[in-house]
Amino acid sequence: MNRARQGTSVIARLAAAVAVVVLVLAGIWVSGGLITNDFALAMALTAVWMGIAAAGCLLVAWRRPRLRVPVLGAYLLTALVVGVYLGRSTILDDEVNERVVRVSPPVAGREAAASERPRNVLLARGTFEAVAHSVTGTATAIRRGSGGNVLTLTGFEVDNGPDLRVYLVAGPARDESEVDDFEDLGALKGNKGDQQYDIPRGLDLGRYSTVVIWCRAFSVNFARAPLS
Repeated sequence: MNRARQGTSVIARLAAAVAVVVLVLAGIWVSGGLITNDFALAMALTAVWMGIAAAGCLLVAWRRPRLRVPVLGAYLLTALVVGVYLGRSTILDDEVNERVVRVSPPVAGREAAASERPRNVLLARGTFEAVAHSVTGTATAIRRGSGGNVLTLTGFEVDNGPDLRVYLVAGPARDESEVDDFEDLGALKGNKGDQQYDIPRGLDLGRYSTVVIWCRAFSVNFARAPLS
């Protein structure tokens, strides 16, 4: 009988800890990413949610002493991990220096006829503009001589942030409300330095003509580069 009670107690403590982790993370996702597209407001709502979650955990710990350790421990561990993740991605820079594809200069006259080597061709290019965060650099869409299209970011630098993505967006993407039809090229490799991304085969660059640096965690448009 005692063993059964002990087993039930262990399961209850484990379930309480898991529930705290899930609820805290779900609340961060909703308050930071779903309610608003404004970065400052999203951070403020996230802080408010963490305070509410802390008060709830303290209340459970006061009413259920047996759950005190798993509940408070799970909350503190989750808050620490989230704080380190957000702080690290906001304060520290990620610098990359990839060897990116360059546009091959056109060859004229007899040299062009004699040359059988396919060259890289410029498809579109644009300069980055700040939306929610400062940025510098150039985005270039290139058709490789070896096949396939790529997007390169050169002379690039933007403020760092959590869960940054590179989007090709249909439309000007002047703010978050205009980022709804897009192609996700993947996670931003670094907030500083030259880097390259594959463009899906067949993607219409006439339609998806704006490069956007998007914070998926808080639904914020960091910067854009209209291609032309």
